[in-house]
Amino acid sequence: MKVIAFMTQKGGTGKTTLAASVGVAAQEAGERVFLIDLDPQGSLASWGERREAEEPAVDRISPDKLSSALIGLEQAGYTLVVIDTQGVDSPATSAAMRSADLALIPARASALDLEAARPTMAALSRLSRPYAFVLNQCSAGRTSRMQDAARALNLLGVLAMPFIVQRADHVDAIAFGIGVTEHDAHGKAADEIRQLWTWIKRKMEGKAHGQTSAVA
Repeated sequence: MKVIAFMTQKGGTGKTTLAASVGVAAQEAGERVFLIDLDPQGSLASWGERREAEEPAVDRISPDKLSSALIGLEQAGYTLVVIDTQGVDSPATSAAMRSADLALIPARASALDLEAARPTMAALSRLSRPYAFVLNQCSAGRTSRMQDAARALNLLGVLAMPFIVQRADHVDAIAFGIGVTEHDAHGKAADEIRQLWTWIKRKMEGKAHGQTSAVA
């Protein structure tokens, strides 16, 4: 079983939206997925309550029970756990860091987001946990600001592919309790999330690479 966690010490970067849609995309690709909400705000759990489909399952778990919960999920036959964390340094975030096979740090193309990502990156480095940045909520088209942000994130660590463009499909999907690939299976947002899941899977298998050549 693999564990991925979305985290950064800044709110508003789209952690919950990505966690939900990546979890659904992975389920559609054949994984047996369980989503864990470690954020006291409970946004991912609320998404799960709005959801009509039974899978992927969603639950809120306290940080002190995370390790035992993961053991139980693996024994139950789950192949992927997706963890959503709160946007501050907390025991829950630390627990997710220690448990994750890959931590994903969403960041928008802004100086504030890039600065906010540094403490998360430093904490993951101290724990020797692998991580990658996801450039999220991007403008359509390759703007100079987005190119600069991509280069900066590549210098900090690995940048996941592709950039995730800010599209209405993401907002609609989270409101309806579905993944963006379920909202419009043939839309651009769905395609980007499927590509992101493929990148994540390959990264965990040791086959993914950074994006330096794509932004040069």
